[in-house]
Amino acid sequence: MNTETTRTAQTPETKRTNEAVVLTARREGVLVITLNRPHVRNAVDQALARAVDAALTLLETDPDLEAGVLTGAGGHFCSGMDLKAFPDEGVPRVADRGLAGLTRARRSKPLIAAVEGAAVAGGFELVLACDLITAADTAFFALPEVARGLIASEGGAIRLPGRLPHHLAVEMLLTASPLAAADAARHGLVNRLTGEGEALDAALALAARVRAHSPQAVRITRQVVEVTRGLDAAAAFAVQDPLTAPVFDTASAAEGALAFSEKRPPAWTP
Repeated sequence: MNTETTRTAQTPETKRTNEAVVLTARREGVLVITLNRPHVRNAVDQALARAVDAALTLLETDPDLEAGVLTGAGGHFCSGMDLKAFPDEGVPRVADRGLAGLTRARRSKPLIAAVEGAAVAGGFELVLACDLITAADTAFFALPEVARGLIASEGGAIRLPGRLPHHLAVEMLLTASPLAAADAARHGLVNRLTGEGEALDAALALAARVRAHSPQAVRITRQVVEVTRGLDAAAAFAVQDPLTAPVFDTASAAEGALAFSEKRPPAWTP
């Protein structure tokens, strides 16, 4: 198993400990991106935002990488925007790609959130921007922005009502109430609920299942889900069909059919 680790985006606070604010590791075609400011529950400042954006760019551009996992160090996922840095740095967005280069980004490869501990405020918005979610049974989610005089404007107020029952989502947004991972799983927000310390392994297992299938079909399927959300059926088919029609004439489609008839695993090409 390839577990090459890369240290990126050192800042004065991290140079003292020779640690980077984001760590990346390759694991058999999967890029594990670890938020690494555990002393502040991985709060997002500008340095961390730029480092996550660089890691996501690597995931998108490297043909050997087929999926990503986003997680946090030190027993927590992310406590959101670094409020101590906010007066000087503002919201840690990257260009037009949103918080940490993720919440408004256009992506083509699956990204899985592996959540331990707190995923709150902008941290929860990073989770909501991912395609799949694994979480330890000790994890919890919250959007407490209204308690800070702020708004969950990096996808929280937009995405959460479509992921949970409407009134539960609105209650979280208006009261800053937390949601335990077990309750999130019960409502379908979490794909895999694990024991403490096991969310990353569950995310890697999900990534392996994704990687077993045609990379092209996975990318296009993910794109269809993204671009048709909220459309009525007629509009959704009109957007979907130009994306999916060419896939049926590809080598991957032919290989999938042939492998099925020959009762063997398909040999996919990128």
